[in-house]
Amino acid sequence: MPSPKSDSHDSFLRLYVECEESLRGYVRSLLPTLEDAREVMQNTAAVLWRKFDQLDHPKNFRRWAFGVARFEVLSYRRDKARDRHIFGEELITQLAQESEKIGMDCDREIKALKFCLAKLPPKQSALVQEAYDKDLKIKQIAEREGRTPMSVYKVLHRARIALADCIKETLEAEGAKA
Repeated sequence: MPSPKSDSHDSFLRLYVECEESLRGYVRSLLPTLEDAREVMQNTAAVLWRKFDQLDHPKNFRRWAFGVARFEVLSYRRDKARDRHIFGEELITQLAQESEKIGMDCDREIKALKFCLAKLPPKQSALVQEAYDKDLKIKQIAEREGRTPMSVYKVLHRARIALADCIKETLEAEGAKA
């Protein structure tokens, strides 16, 4: 039988992994170097794990994690204050707000893309996934499908247009609901 600590560990890992990429982008946007961002991400992960039992509800993890990361960035900056290449606190706050907004927009766009990919006809969806997920060359796909490369390009072009329209409509509808 799993222990409560093991359940807590599993819950933390699921939540952390779900937002790690956008959290890393957020931290990276607030610091001048990749090495600084790596150090702050390590500190942030440690603080998040240490204080995970203080989280009021799992659905608030992302906002909480971004807040902890922001404080870790500010703490890191205070420690590095002698370096003249460090951003001012006002700029950090502005960048933090903008970066968080961009991260949320990106998450919404990815969700809309997945929704719209599922709406494509199966053959078209499979072709798009082969071309982008598997990183195959158009020539390879065309040979395997018994088509010309130009016909594959045309199908992909139509799929991209359909996806762009669908994503735009989905995001607009989502915006109207909010």
